[in-house]
Amino acid sequence: MSDLKADLLTYLQRGRDVVVWKLEGASEYDVRRPVTPTGTNLLGLVKHLAGVDAGYLGQVFGRPFPESIPWDAEDADPDADMWATAGESREELVGLYRRVWAHGDATVAALDLDTEGTVPWWPEERRHPTLQRVLVHLIAETHRHAGHADVVRELVDGAAGLLPGVSNLGAEGAEARAAHHARVQAAAEEAVR
Repeated sequence: MSDLKADLLTYLQRGRDVVVWKLEGASEYDVRRPVTPTGTNLLGLVKHLAGVDAGYLGQVFGRPFPESIPWDAEDADPDADMWATAGESREELVGLYRRVWAHGDATVAALDLDTEGTVPWWPEERRHPTLQRVLVHLIAETHRHAGHADVVRELVDGAAGLLPGVSNLGAEGAEARAAHHARVQAAAEEAVR
C-alpha cells in the first residue's frame, strides 16, 4: 500500500474510531435520544456513517457491500439512516459499521488511487471521481460527523475529549471547565451591551 493510501486510511480510521468511542459508557437511552432540534443522536451517526462508507467504498467502485442496508434503499424514509429503531441494537449497528470498514479498507487495498468510480447521487460533472477524491470526501464526511458526536455526547452527559485519554481541552477538570464557561458567557453578555 502506498504511503498516501496508508495516510488516507489512517485519517479515515481515526474518524471512525472517534464516532464509535463516543458511544462508550453512555446508556442505551443516551446513545439513542435526540439532543438537537433536527434529531441528531449518537447511534444515528453510526448508522448513517455505515451506509455512507458502504456506498462510497462499495457501490461507487463496483464492489457492493454484501449485506443489506435497508435504510439506504430508494424507498426508505429520508431520515431512516439518522436514528436507530427500538429493534436495532447498539451492538448490531456498531458491528455492521466495523464490517463496512473492513469491506471499504479491502476496496482501498485492491484499487489504485487513480481508479475512477461512479457516484450516481453526485451531479453529472463530478460523477466519476478517483478513489483518492472519494477517500478525501469520506474523511471529511466522517470527521464532520465525529464533531457532531463530540457535541452530542457533551450535551448528553458532559463527556468530552478528542480520544480515549486525550481530552485536547484547554480547561481540565470540572472546576476549570466551569470557570472557562463562565468567562465565555460573560464575554458574550458584555459584547451585546
